[in-house]
Amino acid sequence: MALNLDESYVKQFVCDEEISNSTHLIKAAHEALHNKTGPGADFLGWLNLPSELKSTEIDRIEAAAEKIKSNSEVLVVIGIGGSYLGPRAVIEALKSSMHNIFQADGGLQIFYVGNSISSTHLNNVLKICANKSFSINVISKSGTTTEPALAFRFFKNLLEKKVGKEEAKSRIFCTTDSSKGKLKELADENGYEQFVIPDDVGGRFSVLTAVGLLPIAAAGLNIRQLLDGAKQASFDFNEFDLKTNYCYRYAAIRNILLKKNKKSEMLVSFEPELLMFNEWFKQLFGESEGKNDAGILPTSAIFSTDLHSLGQYIQDGSKILFETFIKIKKSSCELFIEQDETNFDGLNYLSNQNVSCVNEMAFKGTVLAHSTGGVPCIVLEIEELNEFNLGYLIYFFEKACAISGYMLGVNPFNQPGVEAYKNNMFALLKKPGYEELTKKLIEKI
Repeated sequence: MALNLDESYVKQFVCDEEISNSTHLIKAAHEALHNKTGPGADFLGWLNLPSELKSTEIDRIEAAAEKIKSNSEVLVVIGIGGSYLGPRAVIEALKSSMHNIFQADGGLQIFYVGNSISSTHLNNVLKICANKSFSINVISKSGTTTEPALAFRFFKNLLEKKVGKEEAKSRIFCTTDSSKGKLKELADENGYEQFVIPDDVGGRFSVLTAVGLLPIAAAGLNIRQLLDGAKQASFDFNEFDLKTNYCYRYAAIRNILLKKNKKSEMLVSFEPELLMFNEWFKQLFGESEGKNDAGILPTSAIFSTDLHSLGQYIQDGSKILFETFIKIKKSSCELFIEQDETNFDGLNYLSNQNVSCVNEMAFKGTVLAHSTGGVPCIVLEIEELNEFNLGYLIYFFEKACAISGYMLGVNPFNQPGVEAYKNNMFALLKKPGYEELTKKLIEKI
């Protein structure tokens, strides 16, 4: 098993008997998921996706990625929510966000737009692309979601001005619905290369589809190993056994903690490269569980950085949260600390060891301090950060999220609350069809 669940720092808060008492809830969730009898059963395509994705589709994704790398300095990924968080999480975990800044290996730079309506951000990326050869991967089922649609309009126009409409057609890649939607219509009309967002896979569960795989492959990462890791996790967490299925134990523990008024889960790592993975986690659980006045609020932190900002609250503040640590046992590189003759900084006691050893002690000191201070700490351990293990971790969280949502009694696969802000925004912008709501909102403001 590529992942280990360390319960050492949560045992004082959750005992084995309480986990055993959750068996009936976990079993019911397991059966609802695998028998497709629970709410949202039309969106379970992710469950067996790692095994069922066709080799020909992977070949096509890899070929498109090679094409992008061969003629572009920049790939502009246009999408919002799961349409960009998944691929960005994987790319920055394994390539580092610093790669884009320095382009150290001369490879493709990747920029993400369409995830906000900031004119400043759009303008900054447009300025970069004005002086670079670039391709576009626009990701949207409908093609009309405001943020990505607006961004696509700007970057499509820029690309066509730079290289001409015919050449632009070969540099635009659309990941969209298989049969309907404005983006699908536009792609058909212009002959853009298309990849499909499966009808039965929601955005936040889509990282292992073409949504994530094309940008990840373009970044130079091995998508076959990523899928192999997810496939292995799907096998390891397929059977109902609460003693050995760490995915189900994790779901059980977090729901027991919720009943004890631990209303927020903080996903924590001591590796800054996992910053965007934390963001993907927050969307996955927040959008899946936050319904019917229920759910655990997902938050995140990168330590030791955030120990100097949030650490005081975690240690001594209101005891409403628990932490889930992603612990990476083996660092991807080492830095040796040498003796300094003057010892001007007083750090010679750290000499003759690697920085990763210091980071390890920071981790141990933190979980001891927080757990003894009243904050439950769940630890998820993986050997090292690579494609296989990251794919494994992605599937672990996806399945745990589905099980946890069913335990809470909600549909983990819809997001009705997301529409509220959109409706108000459309009304205030006077979009056709929203006239009545526009009148009501104008009266309020």
